[in-house]
Amino acid sequence: MDPDTEVDFDFSPFLVCYKSGRVHRLMGLSRVNAGVDTATGVTCKDVVIDADAGLAVRLYLPEGVPSSKKLPVLVYFHGGAFAVHSAFSAVHYRFLNALVAAAGVVAVSVDYRLAPEHPLPAAYDDAWAALTWTLANCASAGHEEPWLAEHGDAARLFVAGDSAGANIAHNVAMKAGGENGLPRGARIEGVVLLHPYFRGKDPLPSEGTDPRTFSQRVERSWGFVCAGRYGTDHPFINPLAMPAEECATLGCRRALVTVGELDTMRDRGRRYVETLRASAWGGQEALLYETAGEGHVYFLEKSGWGVKAEKEMDAVVSFIKRSQVGM
Repeated sequence: MDPDTEVDFDFSPFLVCYKSGRVHRLMGLSRVNAGVDTATGVTCKDVVIDADAGLAVRLYLPEGVPSSKKLPVLVYFHGGAFAVHSAFSAVHYRFLNALVAAAGVVAVSVDYRLAPEHPLPAAYDDAWAALTWTLANCASAGHEEPWLAEHGDAARLFVAGDSAGANIAHNVAMKAGGENGLPRGARIEGVVLLHPYFRGKDPLPSEGTDPRTFSQRVERSWGFVCAGRYGTDHPFINPLAMPAEECATLGCRRALVTVGELDTMRDRGRRYVETLRASAWGGQEALLYETAGEGHVYFLEKSGWGVKAEKEMDAVVSFIKRSQVGM
């Protein structure tokens, strides 16, 4: 058979990989150009952080921000099973415009490298590079990014993401809490994990009744995006497998996790919050927000943008705005 047409791995509905190495993505290909969003007044622009690595971000700024007014900073990681979508995708452009307008933040949406061309930990490395770049540009007007230098308040820093992006946000916060984490004086105020992509070798009740089929499916898909480097109980994908003392090092003051009742990963999100609350973590609060009758990242779908999605957005906005009390 022709290696350019013979399937090596069918990762539907995301992509198909062929024996030749050719990758055919089935979704997440739409791209919206930067500019002013007429619905919200939010302006965005694209900035290349590292041309050699191909690392770029899309910055968002609310309408009518007075000169030198400081805003919370949100570093956002898009979802897509580590393999599809981008910081420029239509669904994330719409979502972030709404979030930036409602929360009053300056946002940095990270266009990290995708698997399988760049297997994990490439996305984690890019996420960390984008976070440290953001902090550096908030710290001094001498850096190259004026929006962050003028408006970014590094004392009110949030990391967030949906699905695989939420997984990335968690792992960034874990690294931030480590010995070689953020620069002295910097901290993450809060993490927002929207329907986080967490799995594990042994299925939880929401993940199905056939443990063998489930484990094989998880092992294959996870092995595909990380090129077999990590097992399905590695802390990258299964935070519940971490020792309690390691879980307690999550490097943020507050955490918000959202799940959908019909999402097979909902029990992982629930237990993540329970584990954090029961650990010696020194944060102030670990919150769980659950939406009844909805599946995985329903709030990103145009058809799902209704009352439930608006309430989920309100929960995220409220979580962020609490950092502004007394500022």
